[in-house]
Amino acid sequence: MEETKNNKPAHHYKFGAVRATIWKEKRAAPGGKAFDAWSVVIDRTYKDAAGAWKTTSSLKENDIPKAIAALTRAYAYVCEKGGDEGDGSA
Repeated sequence: MEETKNNKPAHHYKFGAVRATIWKEKRAAPGGKAFDAWSVVIDRTYKDAAGAWKTTSSLKENDIPKAIAALTRAYAYVCEKGGDEGDGSA
């Protein structure tokens, strides 16, 4: 995933402290046909001992249903936008 090519995510869904961020990258399939490649990053926000906001990919037990909801929405978004046409993984 090349997040540095486009610093702005395509979309995100947040449920409580859990967020699914959707990234889109233009790619070329063998033969040169362009397609959108999608990836999703799941993370959770929390405050550290000093009160500063941090993020982690580690989920607490009660975060799992929130992550499922966020990923379900992210999957629907990617499917609606066209999915991975170039590699057959969607």
